[in-house]
Amino acid sequence: MSEDRFQTHHVDNQPPPFPACNLWADDPGLREAVVREGGLAFSGRLEAYGALAGGRLLQLADDAHRDRPRLIAYDAYGRREDRVAFNAAYHEVMGTAIAHGVAGLSWAQPEPGAHVARAALSYLHYQGEPGSSCPLTMTHAAVPVLQRETALHEWTVKAAAPHYDARFVPIDAKQGITLGMGMTEKQGGSDVRSNSTLATPLAAAGEYALVGHKWFFSAPMSDGFLVLAQAPGGLSCFLLPRWRPDGRVNALRLLRLKDKQGDWSNASSEVEFENAWAFLIGEEGRGVATILEMVMLTRLDCMLGSAGLIRMALRRALHHTHHRSAFGKRLVDQPLMRNVLADLVLESEAATALALRVAGAVDRAPRDAHDAALARVATAIGKFWVCKRASLVAAEAQECFGGLGYIEESQMPRLFRQSPLNAIWEGCSNIQCLDVLRALGREPETRTALMAELGQAAGHSAHFNAALAEADARLQGPLEQADARRLVETLALLLQGATLLRAGHPLAESWCASRLGGGRQSCFGSLTSAPAIEAALARTEG
Repeated sequence: MSEDRFQTHHVDNQPPPFPACNLWADDPGLREAVVREGGLAFSGRLEAYGALAGGRLLQLADDAHRDRPRLIAYDAYGRREDRVAFNAAYHEVMGTAIAHGVAGLSWAQPEPGAHVARAALSYLHYQGEPGSSCPLTMTHAAVPVLQRETALHEWTVKAAAPHYDARFVPIDAKQGITLGMGMTEKQGGSDVRSNSTLATPLAAAGEYALVGHKWFFSAPMSDGFLVLAQAPGGLSCFLLPRWRPDGRVNALRLLRLKDKQGDWSNASSEVEFENAWAFLIGEEGRGVATILEMVMLTRLDCMLGSAGLIRMALRRALHHTHHRSAFGKRLVDQPLMRNVLADLVLESEAATALALRVAGAVDRAPRDAHDAALARVATAIGKFWVCKRASLVAAEAQECFGGLGYIEESQMPRLFRQSPLNAIWEGCSNIQCLDVLRALGREPETRTALMAELGQAAGHSAHFNAALAEADARLQGPLEQADARRLVETLALLLQGATLLRAGHPLAESWCASRLGGGRQSCFGSLTSAPAIEAALARTEG
């Protein structure tokens, strides 16, 4: 009798491991958007990083998340250490990203298209290892703030440099540095004007001593941090380094690392300042205005990160459904599953197109008044909507796996845990909506730019035209806070539709019909056009 009849463990009808891939080469929506927004000159750099993000970084992410950062508050003899230990995989991820320009390309190579290319690098990186995107984003976004002060020139140059140095040493000994942020306090959250950290002037011009507590202190092993504190003239912005200019370690006390839902590879902390040395950036009392340029860039990266997460969730779902069969067919060949996957393709294409459109506006803002005003309002609109959709896409993609999607080895729980972060970071959804109302109500140039942007797509889709007319009528009336989410959602959908329509995107009309049409449904898998389903899935085949 054959021994085979007694074997109980055969692995059949299970997908192979998710393969290494080039995240740039297999993403037509990203490639088209980069060209459209002026980043074609950087395509070689993006293709190289796409291979890294879809290969080596995905491997490193497993170890970086499994072995979470550890706080080392004291050494064995009771001396303060105040440092964080990371898995070596995290440092390799950071070094790879910084060497390829994820943090500094916009400033190290400041030419037309550089912001677009760096945005695409950020989008690609988030798919490979999203936790490290926090310090990369803050390092990038801090540069224009630091540039306000000539005394901080060394910080500006080294933040943009393609060098990563994890050593806990003064920046004089480093070629490149990273930067973090400390704005949030227990009592205030997004209401930073209620911050109570005190900044007392010292004898030397621009130097202060800070005393206080920060409830969220991001990337605590960075070389320096932009923080807000109450100076005699009001809430002000400061650079607080880990090392004082005299060579001593600064009085920055790490109290604990946050036990977060996700984002496990990166450390977030609580901290106290015990007369910590800091340098004033800008004028006293102008802290919020000073930090706003940084916040706009970090919000853009929230949108880019969520668009990248949406793309990776789609990739995972497509891989699984191509290799798993049920009821006599591959899952990807089942009509209802095809509808769900096609709907996720539409969501991914629109999220990518909008995120890169805003990156293009940021790139051209210094030279183009329309794009400057559009970037001001579209960043908040896009941050609200794309980050909101990421959790829904992650949940739907996870469901495509069935029970396997609930198992850690599938990577889907990690994506799902990560998916709400960008909607919370840099101002929750309500903050974004209030910012849109403020811009449209107080800055008429933003309303003019927004309507001009949308108007350029008029006439290409009946669904778009009807939704645009309705939105225009609503904007003529009072902008009520209680209605802000509904308004901003409509504006986000219109911006996505306009971006796709103006680009002549092959899925533009399908997207407008499903998102702007009168019969729009709230769940994925509700597309009503068979040709639209097939056209969407064709975008995933290469």
